Amino acid sequence: MNARHDLQAAGLRVSRETLESLEAFSALLLRWSGKINLISPGTQNAVWSRHILDSAQLFNLGAVHGGVWCDLGAGGGLPGAVVAIIARERDPNLRFHLVESDARKAAFLRIVVSELTLNAAVHHARAEVLKPLAANIVSARALAPLDRLLGLVQRHLRAEGVALLPKGRRHAAEIETARRAWDFDVEPVSSIAEAEGRILVVRNIRRKTGTG
Repeated sequence: MNARHDLQAAGLRVSRETLESLEAFSALLLRWSGKINLISPGTQNAVWSRHILDSAQLFNLGAVHGGVWCDLGAGGGLPGAVVAIIARERDPNLRFHLVESDARKAAFLRIVVSELTLNAAVHHARAEVLKPLAANIVSARALAPLDRLLGLVQRHLRAEGVALLPKGRRHAAEIETARRAWDFDVEPVSSIAEAEGRILVVRNIRRKTGTG
């Protein structure tokens, strides 16, 4: 694994310290996954390519220079903790809110934030009941289908904000289904970590009249 080369492929140039922090996070992720299933066993031998790089690519799509980034269903810190590690060097005033309803996963996230000194708060709560966070950026990875996810995203996103939502090969079908109940602008950006994957860059989310 050439971690620096992989990050450069994602358009990111980071210091040795940031690389070491990403490696430390990877070690924590693997250690805790054996206890609370943070990532599937089938991907544990490809943590860097399947999870770290997949998360890191979101940074350049959403950097706002000192704003607020909210990660819903933060679970194993993917993408929230990974992006927060990069932001510690590249955008240190960018504040993160990691939202996770599972108590054990929230405990893991608190350890990550503490050990890696991240500019982040962990919320052990469900996204639909947590006080709106008025974020510039909202991300969510493998949390829910897009039609269900947009309501959670809209709750925590500023009107002028952007959502970054990694999706797999069924992204087009999810967009089509979501448009039955929602109006939104979307740009599918090709993933560098998954050939059929896309990061959906979503703006201007509005529920259609009579569907909510």
